[in-house]
Amino acid sequence: MAEKVAKVGLKKQGGYLYFIDKKGNIARARMARGGGKKGRQKQEVVQKTGVKKEKGYLYFIDSKGDVSRARMSRGGRKAKKRR
Repeated sequence: MAEKVAKVGLKKQGGYLYFIDKKGNIARARMARGGGKKGRQKQEVVQKTGVKKEKGYLYFIDSKGDVSRARMSRGGRKAKKRR
């Protein structure tokens, strides 16, 4: 289950990938589609939030445009032993 970290209310624009950067701000980069530019795209900060990231959590922008986080599941599923 996710918990809200910061209320922002960001309106997303089509054609961009939105993410939380290393400094805890919301940033976006143009998505590569079709025969567009190749290589690394420039990123721009959209909203300064300054969220302090904790280890073991996945930070994302939820459907309402707010910053949320969810606990990362580590370890995965154990395979059955074969005889």
